[in-house]
Amino acid sequence: MTTRVTINGRPHALASDPATPLLYVLRNELRLNGAKYGCGLGQCGACTVIVDGKPAFSCLTPLGALEGRAVRTVEGLGTAAKPGRLQAAFMEHQAAQCGYCIAGMIMRAQSLLDRIPHPTDAQILAHLEPNLCRCGTHHRILAAVRDAATGGAA
Repeated sequence: MTTRVTINGRPHALASDPATPLLYVLRNELRLNGAKYGCGLGQCGACTVIVDGKPAFSCLTPLGALEGRAVRTVEGLGTAAKPGRLQAAFMEHQAAQCGYCIAGMIMRAQSLLDRIPHPTDAQILAHLEPNLCRCGTHHRILAAVRDAATGGAA
């Protein structure tokens, strides 16, 4: 069975078992390594991607549930040479310490900014709450999202 899904604006026909978690398809088949395996239970957010405009834990999302849908990963926001606004803000504010959670944080934040371009601090905090940063850079993460929302870091 082939699953047709658009990833970062590009159509893909994927032959992986429909029960395979999206995270494994992204990393192993498509070599999109931004999403990380953290807990495998949807409790840490390191694997967060955007599916049809909403954040989703790719470790819990089976490929078969994505037929005809659009997936966006951190690789779809920008490149090392030309980072997207949110990525640039995270770099400017040095929001990453170990970096393991950052792609998931960025994707969850991007899904908020796509929906609410100028969120309040309370909205940012509530939206990012499912994602964990074990290094404790939450203040820098909040500052980066706030900066990107106000037009900085571009």
